Amino acid sequence: MNIADSLRLASGLEKLGATKTEDIAEADIAVLNTCVVRQSAEDRAYGWLNRVGEIKRNTRPDLTVGLMGCLVGVKGNKKVAGTFPDIDVFLPPSDPEPLLNLVEQQTEKRSETNIVGRRHSIQDGELVLPAEDCGTTFVSYVPVVYGCSHACTFCIIPFRRGIERSRPVDQIVAECKSLALQGVKEITLLGQIVDRYGYDLQDDSNLALLLEQVHDIQGLERIRFLTSHPNYLDDELLRTVADLPKICDHIEVPVQSGNNEILEKMRRGYTVEQYNKLIERIREFMPKGSISCDVIVGFPGETESQFKDTCDLLSQHKFDKVHIAKYSPRPGTVSARRMEDDIPAKVKENRRKTLDDIQASVQSDINLQLLGNKEEVLVEGYQRDKWRGRTRTNKLVFFEDDREWAGNLVDVEIKWTGPWFMEGKLVAP
Repeated sequence: MNIADSLRLASGLEKLGATKTEDIAEADIAVLNTCVVRQSAEDRAYGWLNRVGEIKRNTRPDLTVGLMGCLVGVKGNKKVAGTFPDIDVFLPPSDPEPLLNLVEQQTEKRSETNIVGRRHSIQDGELVLPAEDCGTTFVSYVPVVYGCSHACTFCIIPFRRGIERSRPVDQIVAECKSLALQGVKEITLLGQIVDRYGYDLQDDSNLALLLEQVHDIQGLERIRFLTSHPNYLDDELLRTVADLPKICDHIEVPVQSGNNEILEKMRRGYTVEQYNKLIERIREFMPKGSISCDVIVGFPGETESQFKDTCDLLSQHKFDKVHIAKYSPRPGTVSARRMEDDIPAKVKENRRKTLDDIQASVQSDINLQLLGNKEEVLVEGYQRDKWRGRTRTNKLVFFEDDREWAGNLVDVEIKWTGPWFMEGKLVAP
């Protein structure tokens, strides 16, 4: 989501005449887009603000500093504003307008004719990729629902990104068409709970119907969506994924824990038994597809026995990928207010490593089954003297070839597999 928000901000700034630089010594504007899902991310944000504030005070008093995203939140952040007075503008999540308005005002003051100006609002559907991304960006992200109203006890997102807000279908489709016309081949539709898309709209919109419309866009080759919630991943949506060829047969559906008591404390709204049945349904609709999930270790009160339940669940379902996070209390959440963070850091790390080892073995076995197969790969770019891309099931593949393949769909014969990526040989077109 932050990648998508940053792209929209960069697009808006370029419409005002700005160009991108990686060197802050050259910059007139410096923006940090923040995530605070875990404390480590928030700490890195504070470090950046300290460094940039020092630059502004000592050498660049004219530098415009912007802070964006979850550290700002939908209600602002008076504490951060008081601690870091060098910040010139605060941008709530997914809202580039405060900085664009400020830059437009500065531009007007510097030019009597105000030659540079925005043609339209960043929210109206058209999205122009930044100049350096045009022709080189083949995978992009489109938010379809902002915020979240589910309020799991551990999650800060509803507090920082606000309640659930679905974007209109025509706006999303227009943005996807705009990206496709600029060479984007794969689009991922985003939402904190993406399968709740349309629940707050006053019509019959839902994710399945939206996917059908995006599927019809000419030039678009692949469509993904994330992240799903087990309670809303229904058969209509799964049938749509199975029936429409552009939709990749890859589902991300977090479980967070393999123990019912922990799931209840997390306020996830389902049981392990219900989750197990969902995985069975997904595999029925897409038997050759892949499934990824998220897991949190070290949730308050998690016993060794409860953790073992999570180990057993991962071993049982053999997910293609698992995102493992150590529990981090976030101020304002129910778990931070009402539950003691009583699992030692060392225990959390050991549990994370245990799951990582389980998953490495599982993924090694899954990928080994693809050895010798011919897999369709969308080539995203060049890395370490090899072409890099992903299969429809979201597996990373590298191959060598002297020709230009960026942005193309190619067939690759898998010659080597490991838990995290695979290598292959280009099949002659």
